Amino acid sequence: QVQLVESGGGLVQAGGSLRLSCAAFGSSFSILSINVMGWYRQAPGKQRELVAHINSGGSTNYANSVKGRFTISRDNAKNTVYLQMNSLKPEDTAVYLCYVNRIQGYAYWGQGTQVTVSS
Repeated sequence: QVQLVESGGGLVQAGGSLRLSCAAFGSSFSILSINVMGWYRQAPGKQRELVAHINSGGSTNYANSVKGRFTISRDNAKNTVYLQMNSLKPEDTAVYLCYVNRIQGYAYWGQGTQVTVSS
């Protein structure tokens, strides 16, 4: 089992920045088997969409809508993934959900953190 604790959401004006954090907790076996860490988001009335993810080797993948504005990173010593969000737009408003995949195929989700960008 892996528990995820997110922080860093909030209200920001368009053009501003926020940094989301997601820390993973669990047994050593569970934590060491984490491969991919990342973020999805879900806006009201819309489908959940991938924002970005990073694997254990450091390879990253971003949604086209956030490329050049968002940066994902991870600190394996702290079992934490970060999402630096710059040049935020009102359309970035959503609940942001952290997730991790273990190499065994198990997936875990955080509780979500609200990001609201005002125009």
